[in-house]
Amino acid sequence: MIRYDLVCGDGHGFDAWFRSASDFDQQAERGLLSCAVCGSAEVRKALMAPALTAGRSGAAMEAAPPEAGSSAVPLVSGRDEKLRGLLRELKAHIQSTSEDVGDRFPEVARQMHAEEIEHRPIRGRATAQEAKALLDEGVPVCPLPTFPDDEN
Repeated sequence: MIRYDLVCGDGHGFDAWFRSASDFDQQAERGLLSCAVCGSAEVRKALMAPALTAGRSGAAMEAAPPEAGSSAVPLVSGRDEKLRGLLRELKAHIQSTSEDVGDRFPEVARQMHAEEIEHRPIRGRATAQEAKALLDEGVPVCPLPTFPDDEN
């Protein structure tokens, strides 16, 4: 297992464990990584302090703690908090007024687009590749924002 310090496009820092370096690369390439703070899919490796050993004992030494007042994760501004609140309200409205078709989302969306079944508000899950294919076919789709506590 390997631990990486990661950072999103908005500067939020977090760490994650992977089976190998290539496992991180594969997940990043497939669009499976997202920020643990804001859900952004723009995630990259951050600079990391090396793990050092203390002489012959082989015991790992801890990296120096960050200086007081510094933060790996920027504090959330009032504007960001308000935007998050609005996005949560929008997501709650969509969830209360649409049918969850789960993993069948691409199939059901295509059937509605082809007028094989009645049009209705739906939501569900699709991979990044499935969503791109739907858009390429002219099927309108839009991702819902995800928040770290959605998974808990």
